[in-house]
Amino acid sequence: MKPTIKKPSDQEKKEAETWPIWEKEVSEFPWEYSDKETCLILEGDVTVTNEEGENFYFSKGDYVIFPKGMKCKWKINKEVRKHYTFG
Repeated sequence: MKPTIKKPSDQEKKEAETWPIWEKEVSEFPWEYSDKETCLILEGDVTVTNEEGENFYFSKGDYVIFPKGMKCKWKINKEVRKHYTFG
């Protein structure tokens, strides 16, 4: 499984502003998505590695959609701050 990483439209940015914020320091941890997650990266940069060993890089300004069921490892290279929503 792969995340979708893109630049958000103005409408997507506006909608994301209503979502909660999540912050995390530089770290590494495994993660599994029990539901689809959509997020807008406000600060930081991250490398996510999926089960197939593919690396995906995203940073400030990126709009990222993680599919339900994706298993991966997060490596936060620079403290991350993001808006997020599930479903």
